[in-house]
Formats: sequence, structure tokens, C-alpha cells
Amino acid sequence: MNSVLVTGAAGFIGGHTTAAFAAAGWRVWALVHRHRSTRLDRLEREGAVRVLTGDITDPASLGEALAVCRENGPPPVVAHCAGRASDVGRDRQFRRANYESVRHLGEAVLRGEVAHLVFVSTTDVYGILDHAGTGEDVTPLRAVPNNPYPRYKIQAEHWLREHVPAERWTVVRPAAVWGADDPTMSARVVSFLRISPVIVHFGPWRGRNRWPLAHVRNVAQAIRLAATLPMARGLAINVLDSERTSVDEFYRLLAAAHFPGRRYGTFCLPRWVGWPFAAGVSAISDLLGLAEPFTDPSRYALAVVSHNLDFANHRWLALMQEGGITPVTREQGVAELG
Repeated sequence: MNSVLVTGAAGFIGGHTTAAFAAAGWRVWALVHRHRSTRLDRLEREGAVRVLTGDITDPASLGEALAVCRENGPPPVVAHCAGRASDVGRDRQFRRANYESVRHLGEAVLRGEVAHLVFVSTTDVYGILDHAGTGEDVTPLRAVPNNPYPRYKIQAEHWLREHVPAERWTVVRPAAVWGADDPTMSARVVSFLRISPVIVHFGPWRGRNRWPLAHVRNVAQAIRLAATLPMARGLAINVLDSERTSVDEFYRLLAAAHFPGRRYGTFCLPRWVGWPFAAGVSAISDLLGLAEPFTDPSRYALAVVSHNLDFANHRWLALMQEGGITPVTREQGVAELG
């Protein structure tokens, strides 16, 4: 039986990934740090997973978890879903979670303690700029605007390429991950819609720019298939839904699901109008070391919603086809909201 250690298993992506591996018949260890989740508790009660406690930024703690996984079998695959995903925070927090953890796991691969590493990165490594069908090997990786979240994801990807044989790793780059139980991105939009009578757009796109949705179950299956199929080895794979959804459409999809019958106006502003406020939100949130900005938009969030984040997903579609998996459609995902 194949075995896998899923890091960040109590998180949004990690929880769905843990469930995907368990449903496929893998022996699954779920690594958590401080918190658990109802999904993880249910899977443990059903005997589908074994939950371990550890710290991905501590080599000794990580080594102990890997040793448990190897007690009754060969080295496991690691699906590395853990990390710090935020648009605010202190530099050292991102470095430890998003770079040093990958280096620790890569070194475990080199020691023979991990069979294959699937590292969950992000399409933010291309830079928050106007894109048009950007592919995995076409556009250079760049942290624009300068932010520790994509910067340390980029450094981690570079480290893997330079130090670990290509047949021992895969990079999965989800775009804007969403789903019915999304506690982060969608929750922030819903919180805004709850108090605002208008949808505010910044920049020249006026809300028509692409919001690159990636349904969480599509991301989870991509991670599982990347651990399974030889065609994924040594590659970076963008994961995003094929349907093109604009920023305005995404706001209105969430509005219709959570506030049915409520009508929203549209208000468009130049991007520069929002920069002073967004810069202040980011500066205060960083100073306080908050996990999320205390209000929206932050400087990074303003860049995200005002650029056309349009990426290619050819490798992901080929991976899903090879694995015999039909992607979750936008229509299916929307039906689960509310």
C-alpha cells in the first residue's frame, strides 16, 4: 500500500488533500501543529488516517514524524501543504514556514527518508502583474510586488531544483483556491459583501480582469496525482479551473450564494486612490504580526484584485486526464456554496 504524510492536514488545502489520498486507498498520516479540524477528526474516527503532531519548521520534530511513517513500511511520499499563506506578516515567519520547511524535507528526500516530495507553491510566484495565458516554463518567477509570501515560495522552488534530483519532486502551483468551506479568501469577500452595498473595483480593468479560481478538490486531486504519476516528476504544474471568471463575477457569485436577492451596485476607482489606505493596512498588520490584515484591502490584496491573473493550465488538465479524474466545474462549486 502506498503511504503519504500530508503536512498542514488541518488546513483548507491540506484537509481536502488528506481526504483525497484516503479515498484513493493510501495509508495516510496527517501532520498537524496546534489545531485540528472537524474533517480530520471524522477521518480519524473512520480509521482512514492517523494524526501526528509536529512542527514543519523544526527538523527534529519533522524527523520524528517521518520515523513514525517508516515504522512498518518504506519511506512515504510527502504532500507538503503546510505553510504561511497571507498577504501580511513578518519576514521570518514566511521564511521558516515557506522556505526552511521545504529545505528540511528536501534534505530528508536526499537521506532516503522521503520517497517523493510534492510541494504546494502558488501561481503568485509569477508576480502580481497582468498576465495572458502564462505557462509554467514561459514566464520567470518574480515576487512583484515585493512580498515574503511569493518570495520564499520562489526560493524554495529554486532550492529543490538545485539540490534534489528532478525525479524526486513535483511542484503544484494552485491559483486562488476556493470551495464551500473556504475560511480565507472567500470568507474575506463575504465579510466585505455583508457590510457594503456596492462592489468596489480598482484599476483600469474595472472588475473585468480574471480571478484565477482553483477549486480546492481540483487542487487536492492534482496533489494526489502528482504523487502517483511519473509524468509529473520534476515539473511545476499550475492548477486553476478552466472557466474564466472575472473579479466582478466572483464577487457576484458569492453574493448570490450568501445573500440571495440582495442587489449590489458597482463603484470603480483608479488604483492609486486605494494605495495609501492599503499601504497603511499592511504596515499596521505587519507591525502587529497579524495572521491576516485587520481590514481590506491590504497592499498585496489591492494588487491582486486589480490585475489580470490569467495562467495556463495545460499540464494540470493532462494530469487529470491521465489519472482519470473529471475536474470539479465552476457550476458544481457554486452549487455547494451558501
